[in-house]
Amino acid sequence: MKASQFTRWIAQLSSLSPEQREQLKACLSAPGSLPQEMIATPSNCPHCQSSELQPWGSSGGLPRYRCKFYGKTSNPLTGTPMARLRKRHLWQGYAEALTQSLTVRRAAKHCGVSKNTAFLWRHRFLTQIADHQAQHESGIVEADETFFLESFKGQRDLPRLPRKRGGSAKRRGLSAEQIPVLVVRDRSGQHADFQLEKLDAVHVGERLRPLIDADAILCSDSAAVYAHFAKAEGITHQPVNPSQRRRVDGPFHIQNVNAYDSRLKGWMTPFHGVATKYLTHYLGWRRLLERYKAQLNPLICLREALGRAAMQQLTQT
Repeated sequence: MKASQFTRWIAQLSSLSPEQREQLKACLSAPGSLPQEMIATPSNCPHCQSSELQPWGSSGGLPRYRCKFYGKTSNPLTGTPMARLRKRHLWQGYAEALTQSLTVRRAAKHCGVSKNTAFLWRHRFLTQIADHQAQHESGIVEADETFFLESFKGQRDLPRLPRKRGGSAKRRGLSAEQIPVLVVRDRSGQHADFQLEKLDAVHVGERLRPLIDADAILCSDSAAVYAHFAKAEGITHQPVNPSQRRRVDGPFHIQNVNAYDSRLKGWMTPFHGVATKYLTHYLGWRRLLERYKAQLNPLICLREALGRAAMQQLTQT
């Protein structure tokens, strides 16, 4: 870059928004190191939650601490999915790959690691991210289900004959091959989704009961499981019936949930089907993208992966 161009670029820094400043800070972080907040002194022992920690040297480039009460040592990554994960100097690059929704092979190429390492890192990063979702929804709450084809991708011993990745079910319509996912969203943007063992009143009720306010209005399709839950809990229920061309009844509809389902399915297409045992990780990954949108950067992704995200963000989106 020419000196004149650099001068003009520096002059524009004052106009950056706080989110843009965070993104710039993440990009300018020294290679091979984690942001300072990621290696700050832990306040509690990860083994016993005692606050009696004392410095105990360092190891592998990370400070160590010893618990006076329990006697065990730890470092800032102990107790997180990132513990004992190597090549920390590449983590920010991999976090960037997650923000761009890269496939395993493209992420491996982006970071200069093997595809096996990229796959391992994907699910280490997503372990904590998958747990970050709304714990409370109020007002008009939309609920609907979507389905994903059961997949044993990556397994050697299959309980059925193999099919081409991302293939189709043997039977048309709903069957045991379809894995139900319950998606719940209120008008303030609070979002939660759950992989269900079975789409019935018992499993739907287990998920909705602690999530939805007693004075909320539940909007759903005409499926009996939602009516059963609303009646049992004394919640106002407003069903809509798309088959009768009544998708919207004044303020009552499930268009937001249906739109999210469409975005989720389209986003998963490049992965050519995901293993059912990892489905919750991909659901969490998509929620991460939806939660932060354009504000998402590698630093935020690392915070989420370490379980140190600003949880206030979950209640503000």
